[in-house]
Amino acid sequence: MDQRELDLIAKLADAHPDVKSLWDEHVLFKKQLEKLESKPYRSPGEEQELRLLKKQKLEGKTKLVDLLHRYGS
Repeated sequence: MDQRELDLIAKLADAHPDVKSLWDEHVLFKKQLEKLESKPYRSPGEEQELRLLKKQKLEGKTKLVDLLHRYGS
């Protein structure tokens, strides 16, 4: 996310719980992904979890950006 979007999230988070919720979820997915991606070896289950987390993070980011465009306009 670029700085403009991050500033908008900070501005809108208090007034719009859905923005805050999606942002918190995004940060959580990012931390989980970093933890899994830092492993030198991943089991097949971890690889599946990694793919699922990436998909969930992307879906959440898409929703978040849509909300930012709606609320920020």
